[in-house]
Amino acid sequence: MGYAIRVISNKKGRIIGFTDPMKTPYGLEVIESCLTCPMVKERLFCNLSQRALDGLDAISSSSTYPKGALLYVEGQAPRGVFVICHGRVKLSASSADGKALIIRIAEAGELIGIPGTIGGQPYEVTAEALEPIQANFIPRDDFLHFLREHGEASLKVAEILCHIYQSAYQEIKYLGLSGSAAGKLARFLLDRLASDGKSNGSLHVTLTLTHEEIAEMIGTSRETVTRLFASFKKKQLIEVRGSALIIKNKPGLEKVIEA
Repeated sequence: MGYAIRVISNKKGRIIGFTDPMKTPYGLEVIESCLTCPMVKERLFCNLSQRALDGLDAISSSSTYPKGALLYVEGQAPRGVFVICHGRVKLSASSADGKALIIRIAEAGELIGIPGTIGGQPYEVTAEALEPIQANFIPRDDFLHFLREHGEASLKVAEILCHIYQSAYQEIKYLGLSGSAAGKLARFLLDRLASDGKSNGSLHVTLTLTHEEIAEMIGTSRETVTRLFASFKKKQLIEVRGSALIIKNKPGLEKVIEA
């Protein structure tokens, strides 16, 4: 029995790639080109004019990476930026004694490595694949030339830098404004609710991070996070169903922050 190979062509009919559904690495639905990405309009940086998108595609090279792969490391000279096509990437900083702090989790559609690439400074964090990912790499010189040529892309980058600033501000809140580990976790859960929660009679949050990853985001230990989740559930503050977390008592969590 045979199977289909999908031919990818641009608007002019020129063949620019093929997709073999039987041989996609790590089970990813590989995006062959920026020009054919089905989610290009939904993604902040990639939602560009056709002329800019053609230029972006010309300087991008796509690769797939397994879980745990390092795209770049803290202190490394900036080689360029990565556009995440599929999957999630953990951006973290570490101390000399090996303690790690997750600055944020970058999702599909995000552009990472911008501050170091634009400023010519070493990467300020380590970028590690949380799961199998596909990412497009753009070398530093090509990226800077692209921004000079396309003002709309520069505005997108400015917006992304604002998001990075807001993420850093959230991290400062976890570390500085909540004195106790319980307060830090409560603030983290309520912030997640504010950013991606849904209200359907109850307050739902999709939580795909492990206890260790949450601990690295709020500056505590995995054992403490596990203990606090058990305590929050016992006090009927939250309920956990797989990756779905239901906040049953929002005022109760707010009181934990204030305590």
